[in-house]
Amino acid sequence: MDDEIQRLREKRMQEMREKMRHADKGAVQHVDEMHFQQFLATNQYAVVDFWAEWCGPCQRIAPIMDELAKEYGDKVAFGKCNTDENRRLAMQFNIDAIPAMMLFSKGQLVDRIIGAYPKEAIREKIVRKFGLD
Repeated sequence: MDDEIQRLREKRMQEMREKMRHADKGAVQHVDEMHFQQFLATNQYAVVDFWAEWCGPCQRIAPIMDELAKEYGDKVAFGKCNTDENRRLAMQFNIDAIPAMMLFSKGQLVDRIIGAYPKEAIREKIVRKFGLD
């Protein structure tokens, strides 16, 4: 029984790796605890928006993330992580206020944006931290 469960886990992990590898560049991907490290490992630059459904400011950030993903999708991966469903990740990054956008370069946290900032402010930080034009 344990071998069967392990095989199913490995198969599911491989499917998720393939999905992330071929994800639509320019779309915000849903990221969870199980696939978070894989998301970071497959993308040199990543922005992860930690949010919750009940959070009004998070709802205002969502379309901005979509627009930035379309704009920078060939250089930066954009993900969103529901903090209610992924509490361990929220605790790992000491998130006590949302929305919280974490910027990662080569898998390492390089900056964070806490709160609902205008698109231009978020874009400026992304460009500066990742050295984009």
